[in-house]
Amino acid sequence: MGVVGALLGPEAEALVRLRAAAWWLRREVAADDEHWAFAYSMLHRVSRSFAIVIQQLGPDLRNAVCVFYLVLRALDTVEDDTSIPTEIKVPILQEFHRHIYNHDWHFSCGTKDCKILMDKFHYVLTAFLELGSGYQEAIEEITRRMGAGMAKFICKEVETVDDYDEYCHYVAGLVGIGLSRLFHAAGLEDLAPESLSNSMGLFLQKVNITRDYLEDINEIPKSRMFWPREIWSKYVDKLEDLKYENNSVKAVKCLNEMMTNGLIHTEDCLRYMSALKDITVLRFCAIPQVMALATYALCYNNVNVFRGVVKLRRGLTARIINETNSMADVYAAFYEFSSLLAEKIDDNDPNASLTRKRVNAIKETCKSSGLLKRRGYDLDRPKRNPAMIMMLLLLLVAIFLGALYRR
Repeated sequence: MGVVGALLGPEAEALVRLRAAAWWLRREVAADDEHWAFAYSMLHRVSRSFAIVIQQLGPDLRNAVCVFYLVLRALDTVEDDTSIPTEIKVPILQEFHRHIYNHDWHFSCGTKDCKILMDKFHYVLTAFLELGSGYQEAIEEITRRMGAGMAKFICKEVETVDDYDEYCHYVAGLVGIGLSRLFHAAGLEDLAPESLSNSMGLFLQKVNITRDYLEDINEIPKSRMFWPREIWSKYVDKLEDLKYENNSVKAVKCLNEMMTNGLIHTEDCLRYMSALKDITVLRFCAIPQVMALATYALCYNNVNVFRGVVKLRRGLTARIINETNSMADVYAAFYEFSSLLAEKIDDNDPNASLTRKRVNAIKETCKSSGLLKRRGYDLDRPKRNPAMIMMLLLLLVAIFLGALYRR
């Protein structure tokens, strides 16, 4: 641990390192071509965490993944825009994979940064057309399958757990499958089984759907409802009833069942990651998975999911990014965050035994690896003064950047 870590703790040190690394990597990927400059700038605006993680990859694969993400983000923007009439939205989703070969194609929708992405999508299309054919074919195929699946669920509600798994496959499992194809096209990895790639996506998507309940249910002009009726109908008559304080006890039980459902994918995720050969690919895949399990642990049994935004604090996120460098680090993080989740299990919860079974399976897999080491992760807020930490961070970053410029 360095001076910052000794004074303010490992999270402050991780934040300093992360800010410096982000600045350095932005310089490294700076593009002279306007379309690539737009692509990386937009990636940073629509998903800062992904923009940092993607920069772990080498230039060729990084470009392909950047375009892949932005194409799917554009597709998702069309799906998410509840103001678009169904008769217009469905054909666009179904034909989106053809539009990516047409530099002049344009469809304005979405809000804020996503609207900018859609209005200037021709830059992304120009970048796509510069990729190798192997990358283009993988992106086109996944976009086609995802668009068809999204169109299907525009006209269909998520009723059963099987529906839930199918929807998550279309919007996230296919991302995992597509990334595996890109890794293979780059010559860095063997082509992973689709079942494992699918689980990588479902594990991430399910925690996002569960955590984002309040944002989705309050969507204007129309609520977005992805929780399966098969689960929530055990607790309330209408999904929106979960947000009312008089239903808090029922809401938390429903939340815990949703979380327990997502945990079923963890062993597949560990199996997928343990087979990766390239360290940059491992880091790219593992960091989001560790952050997802940390979010599961944070949200489990947490009524605040129904009151506002619940997310990992920046310092913990920075530590995860900085400290996830090997499969041993992944096992350590999975073991610790699953242990933190286990501490929150209420024996009176109707799914307590199943939750504990799935958590114990994670811990046993991690222990059996023989690679466990202690990290000391904590979901509670650090006791140190955040203002003091931020002031020191800014000072240290300024000193560091000044030294670089002088060189």
